Amino acid sequence: MKKNAKKLFAARKDFKLDNYPTSIGDEISPEEAKSRLKKIRVELSALQDKMYAHNKYAVLVCLQGMDAAGKDSLVREVFKEFNVRGVVVNSFKTPTTLELQHNYLWRHAIALPEKGKFGVFNRTHYENVLVTRVHPEYLLNERMPGITAVADLPKNFWKKRFEQINNFEQHMVDNGTILFKFFLHLSKKEQRDRLLRRLEKGKHQWKFSVGDLAERERWDDYMHCYEEAIKHTSTDRAPWYALPADDKDICRYLVAHILLETLKKYKDIEYPAVGDAVKANVQQYKAQLEQEG
Repeated sequence: MKKNAKKLFAARKDFKLDNYPTSIGDEISPEEAKSRLKKIRVELSALQDKMYAHNKYAVLVCLQGMDAAGKDSLVREVFKEFNVRGVVVNSFKTPTTLELQHNYLWRHAIALPEKGKFGVFNRTHYENVLVTRVHPEYLLNERMPGITAVADLPKNFWKKRFEQINNFEQHMVDNGTILFKFFLHLSKKEQRDRLLRRLEKGKHQWKFSVGDLAERERWDDYMHCYEEAIKHTSTDRAPWYALPADDKDICRYLVAHILLETLKKYKDIEYPAVGDAVKANVQQYKAQLEQEG
């Protein structure tokens, strides 16, 4: 690509989805993107190993997008070189009875990655300002004081939620979590084609839900909610990236590229220094172990 991907796809304060492409096939081919990804994911794996030993930072990768945007396969392809101990994936679906006994951020807070590890949220805490904004009746399940009907929601409800999410993320970052937020920007036409392929291929039919069609009818509502959420929660320390997702290989490469380019700037992530006692006695320890053979 000719331009810096981070600058090109980072959400600005005047964020408008229409200003971000869903395809950049004229900038890079899927074949080239796939080739570059192979190299980058090896580098990411090595960096995570060093981060695990360093044990002072965690990384959280948030993935949001419409149905069929390619989130599941992206996780598989970007992190396939990682040691399994180094990455934990959480997918947030309809809140359980237990989760509804707590505030809406609780289930996300308890799933945050440990220091030294990567965490991936496949659908994230942003569902609470996306799905619930398109379907505000879902909020009644949270049993918030003073709210027994949608009409009871105060005018500043969503603004307040954006502020709460910003504070939540600021707290993460202040305590050593490096945060990435990616919106997989899929065109409505490409979603249609992918849903059709699910129906045509027997092994993928299980992924299809009648609800997918119902949500697709609310496409414009979702795009408005995404635009609002990204505009109000993209900050210097917790930025959003709106990535073209019509080609899966290119989207995967862009995620990996942005992860690597950002993490390489953390020059303090190094393997711990070997203690003086070990340094001074390496040969003695080696000899002792070799004698056992």
